[in-house]
Amino acid sequence: MVGMAYDEGVAQRIRDLVVGELDVTEKKMFGGLAFLVNGNMSVAVSGSGGLMARLDPDDSDALLDGVVVTPFEMRGTPMRGWLRVAEAGYATDEQLGEWVDRTVEFARTLPHK
Repeated sequence: MVGMAYDEGVAQRIRDLVVGELDVTEKKMFGGLAFLVNGNMSVAVSGSGGLMARLDPDDSDALLDGVVVTPFEMRGTPMRGWLRVAEAGYATDEQLGEWVDRTVEFARTLPHK
């Protein structure tokens, strides 16, 4: 089964938010498009739909609602500090901006790669 392509419209919305940020780059990964800060993934438009958001593991659990924001799982195992955000969670530019700001801010705290 071939996965669906990531949503280029959402990718462009993220680009518009990070334009001018010299430490933000993008890279195709895992069937989606990841935005990296100093080499660390911050947020990605997933090829299977939605966003993957990387946040401080100590803060991320408080954002879970079980419907729109769920744990990101790899091979059935929840990845601490990684969230999957359904489209309803970033439908508006304000919502998307909040996710991008949170993830970029956290990624900037990580060591450069």
